Amino acid sequence: MTNDLKISILIPTLNAGKEWTKILKSINEQACEFKSKIAVDSGSNDDTVIEAKKFGFEVIEIEKREFNHGATRQLLVDACVDSDICVFITQDAILASSQSISNLVKAFDDPGVGMAYGRQLPHLNAEPLETHARLFNYPSTSEVLSIADHKRLGFKVFFCSNSFAAYRKSALVAVGGFPSDSIMGEDAIIAAKMLIAGLKKAYVAEATVYHSHSYTLDEEFKRYFDTRVFHEQNKWLINKFGRPTGEGIKFTKSELKYVFMNDLKSIFKSITSLGSKWLGYKSGKYYKKIPTKVLRMLSMHKYYWND
Repeated sequence: MTNDLKISILIPTLNAGKEWTKILKSINEQACEFKSKIAVDSGSNDDTVIEAKKFGFEVIEIEKREFNHGATRQLLVDACVDSDICVFITQDAILASSQSISNLVKAFDDPGVGMAYGRQLPHLNAEPLETHARLFNYPSTSEVLSIADHKRLGFKVFFCSNSFAAYRKSALVAVGGFPSDSIMGEDAIIAAKMLIAGLKKAYVAEATVYHSHSYTLDEEFKRYFDTRVFHEQNKWLINKFGRPTGEGIKFTKSELKYVFMNDLKSIFKSITSLGSKWLGYKSGKYYKKIPTKVLRMLSMHKYYWND
């Protein structure tokens, strides 16, 4: 059945950097064929667009201020005409196997699956905290979830990541497409809507990419500030699935245990990192009371805050 599906690969880009060619090569080495390969670039001033075109991508160019995680991805969806499956990857995720996308798309052999996401592995030079984050969120066992799993998993039931994810286009359209008014979490919103609509979400551990980040304390603060803004903007998720507090506690305990067991010298970095996340998340609750100029300084997505 998978062989009959028309697959498009879609990437939002901005100054993709030194690993970009490696990522493009990993796409071209995939065992599956693509109906289309499309990137939306929001104002790169390096060779991102040139390299993408060299590797056969159609590139749609927009202004930097026009970028929005949901709206830009919806632009990509709208551009891949006559496709059955929309595969999203980010410009910093390197496909780990020539079968990565084939394995991901196999999830759609089940007609009830609306979306699937793959396993993110830490980069080979990843630091301990990066490695733990990937091990915690992306286990080695695949699973397919439905709304019935909400009672067991709570808020975690709609966790996913557009760093490497695929959507059945008809299902994506049926739930209204990606939102254009959310600061982040467009993938989680779609996953939640699909689950509510009776569709299933697949996690495919055999579909792998190398993708991890080493954030500074300032970046951790900003990322979790934006996470709280996302939760405040989408309180229907909390009303429907419960608060995310439990997952935060689990992650904290898991990280501290991982550091004690594997790299004790990272304990200070772990504690300060967790503190920055906590402070950022608590601060984001009050974003409506903060002037736009200050929001741009506190947020990782500063272009979201237009006057």
